Order: sequence, then structure tokens, then C-alpha cells
Amino acid sequence: MKNKVYGVIGIKSVMSNWNADFTGRPKTISDNTIFGSDKALKYSMKRHSNDKGEKILYLKSFKTSDKDKIQPRSLKERYEQLFHNINEKTPSKEVLHNLFSALDVMWFGATFAEGKNNISITGAIQIGQGFNYYEDSNVEVQDILSPFRNKEDADASTLGKKIVSDEAHYFYPFSVNPMAYNNYEDILENFDGFTQEAYDKFKEVSLCSATLLATNSKVGCENEFAVFVEGNETLYLPNLATFMAFEKGEDKDTIIFKGEDLLNQLSNQITSIEVYYNPYSTKLDGFDMNKVTLYNIFTREVI
Repeated sequence: MKNKVYGVIGIKSVMSNWNADFTGRPKTISDNTIFGSDKALKYSMKRHSNDKGEKILYLKSFKTSDKDKIQPRSLKERYEQLFHNINEKTPSKEVLHNLFSALDVMWFGATFAEGKNNISITGAIQIGQGFNYYEDSNVEVQDILSPFRNKEDADASTLGKKIVSDEAHYFYPFSVNPMAYNNYEDILENFDGFTQEAYDKFKEVSLCSATLLATNSKVGCENEFAVFVEGNETLYLPNLATFMAFEKGEDKDTIIFKGEDLLNQLSNQITSIEVYYNPYSTKLDGFDMNKVTLYNIFTREVI
């Protein structure tokens, strides 16, 4: 793959908690603006891909210890689970080749320090922080009654809490730069760099991984929007999420893009602009640009 891609991925959260901090509340920055980390989005992508049978290295997995306890695998153990044993004599090229065969490493890169190998790969795909653009979001705290006591002499069962946001709309910027792996093509035999297949798989999970991640805290989170601006090797764009806005409506919400002029002026470098959204709950504004195609995010049909 040679073309660069820039875009935004939108995640909607209704009475759920897309990305909690260690207190259980939705993550915020110092001015209390709610945001979701890139790790939260990447986790949903890796989880879904792993469930489909793809080779994913950086994902928590478990084993039974010698003392018959369940514990998470170390990085070395996860590597050896996916590939084979690694030691001080394992050639670095072999390790590097194995790393690139893992889909998450092909997407996001890796930091790998095992068996006297110290490898750092800058990923072809970079995802920024996803800020909530809905100004009236509120954090809701629900009391939960546990069915169990936690002390021997207790007369009542324990209480717990579930914390959610009533509604939030996160917009994540991302970029895809296939040239990030050019140097490795000279080092590794039979390595084609960042592939079209890897990009197509990233595009697919960008449209559904949050919706599919139906955990207790994330039921209510779904992929509601994505835009992919693809262009030639000379194209470079700023953070497209900074051009986004969100307006709450009675019947439908509106997702607004304010970067029309920029993309129209760069039209000679852009090959396509694909916009995916939920037409049943959302309207678009500001996407009247050259080379734009609108799609239903669920059916993938052209609108």
C-alpha cells in the first residue's frame, strides 16, 4: 500500500462507560473534559480481531502457574504462545519477522525487549485521544446491591457502584502512513511493508469494534461515525478531529465537519473521501466536498 489515509472515528456512549479511570469514572483531563484514550479504542479493535482468529500479540491472556493459580502471561510468554520459544540466541530478524506477522504490530507498532532483543517499531497507524464533543454530558452514579456479604458476622449484603456517562460522543483522529516501514523492507526478506490487507482490516474494525464490545460497562457504546480521507504519498493533513462538532437534536443529532475548504483545496492530492454514519439517528453537515461518498455504517451501502 502506498497511499496515506487520515480520518476520524466516532464512538457514541449512552448510559455506559467507554473508558474509565482508576476510580471508575469516565476519564477526564484537568478541565473535566471527558475523553477516551487511544488504548481504549485499540483494545476494542484488538479484542474483536483476536476473536476472529487474527494473531494479536499485545492483548492480555492467562495461564495456570506452577502453584495452580491463574495469572496473566508475560510478554515473553505471550510471544512464545503465538510463535515459539525465544532465547538469547534467537536471531533478531526472526523476531522482527514474527512481530510483523501479528496484526496489531503491523497496525500500531511495538516495543519488544526479550531474549536480548530490543526492538521498537513506530506503527504505520497512529490514533490520537478521543475527546467528547457533547457539552451536556453528565456522570451518573448508580448504587448496586450485591447478593453477597463480605464479612463472616455481617447481617446484610454489600453495596457497590456503577458509574456511567448519560451520553457522550467521542471523536478520535487517526493517520495511516505506509512509508513508516520502508526501512524494514530492506532488512527483512519477503516483507512487503504495510499492506492493503492490513489497512482493509483496520478499516473494518474502525466501523464495528466498539459496537461489538458488549461488556457490562460498555453496553451502550457503538461506532456511530468514521471518515477516511485517502490521498497520494505527498498528502499530509492536520488532526481532522479538530474540525468536528456535534449538536444534539430532538429527532436526530448532527455531526458537523468544518474542514470543507481545506479538503477541497487539496483535492488534487486526495483520491477518495469515505464517510460512514448512522443515518437512523444522525444527520451530517459540512460534507459537501469533492470525491465524497456516504455510507450506512451498519449495512455499508451507499446513501
